[in-house]
Amino acid sequence: MSTEIIDPTTDSVPAQGIRKNGKQWKLPKAPFKPGTASSSSSSKQSKTYLARQADRLQSSIVKAKEKELKAEKEAIRQQRIKSIKDKRAAKEEKERYEQLAAKMHAKRVERLKRREKRNKLLKER
Repeated sequence: MSTEIIDPTTDSVPAQGIRKNGKQWKLPKAPFKPGTASSSSSSKQSKTYLARQADRLQSSIVKAKEKELKAEKEAIRQQRIKSIKDKRAAKEEKERYEQLAAKMHAKRVERLKRREKRNKLLKER
């Protein structure tokens, strides 16, 4: 065990006099100066015009590439939708032709039956 006494009032921060509000344990804060570039390196104001222009150019390139990829994806989607619609239309057309063929076949069969009946009646005379 150490016999040193730790004094909470003495901090690693050099003393600048006693505070008037009595909160000596709080660290002193620096004044808020938004115009200074040294406060943060990622500040918008710290960037030069050329850096901002380069960022804009880079973001416009990225946006153009994203737009191109989205357009390509949408074109693939539209092509898939078109092929599905074409298949459905072809299926409906085929069903319509089948129904029409069945109807025409029924008419032809009916016509042949009538002819046979007529021929049979003529033969019986």
